[in-house]
Amino acid sequence: IRLVTSVMIIPYRNPILTAKMLSTLDMLSKGRLILGAGVGWMEEEFELLDAPPFAERGAVTNEYLRAFIELWTKDNPKFEGKYVNFSDITFLPKPVQKPYPPIWIGGQSKPAIRRAAQIGDCWHPVGAIPAAPLEPEELAENLVLLRDYAEKAGRDPSKIQVSVKAPLYDSGDSSGPRRRFTGSVDEVRQDVQTYSDVGVTHLIFDFRTGEPKQTEDRMARFADEVMAVT
Repeated sequence: IRLVTSVMIIPYRNPILTAKMLSTLDMLSKGRLILGAGVGWMEEEFELLDAPPFAERGAVTNEYLRAFIELWTKDNPKFEGKYVNFSDITFLPKPVQKPYPPIWIGGQSKPAIRRAAQIGDCWHPVGAIPAAPLEPEELAENLVLLRDYAEKAGRDPSKIQVSVKAPLYDSGDSSGPRRRFTGSVDEVRQDVQTYSDVGVTHLIFDFRTGEPKQTEDRMARFADEVMAVT
């Protein structure tokens, strides 16, 4: 079982404090943390939190993530950037995972894909939600872009994983046009296989309901009906 922030809005918090919070979580969880990182989308939140300028959130995120890596991996970390600077500091605890916890980059825009290719261990788009569905055909096109960005950054594209959030699981028959990961068990199994064939390495399902027992039942049913045969 892994602990994933899906996703943490990186510009909202002091980068040194955030890096310490995350490395502490990795230590307490005995190396099970995954950092899901996003740039944010609501300008009003940036203003209320007195965060860096909304228009610069992408550049801020890139710099903060590189600062995290410096703090996590160096005995004498130092960093000089536009948004964060530090030197002559001691940073503890270091993460249990080496060189550092996996970084999953959220978002479906080209800048997000480029960020995943340059900094991330995994691209983590939202995926199969009604507001922004990411169909396999579009995903395949984006993966071509991801590989191209990775090669230009001098990275091995095969080392970058792909995780898609799919919060619509329903094992019963649905009415109206079928959404991905809803419908019959066979349909859900086929959706899982389709995304796997495209290149998805992780599928994250949201089983939440208003009742904990119902949530547990949905998880158990999914494990028995889908996971056991895919």
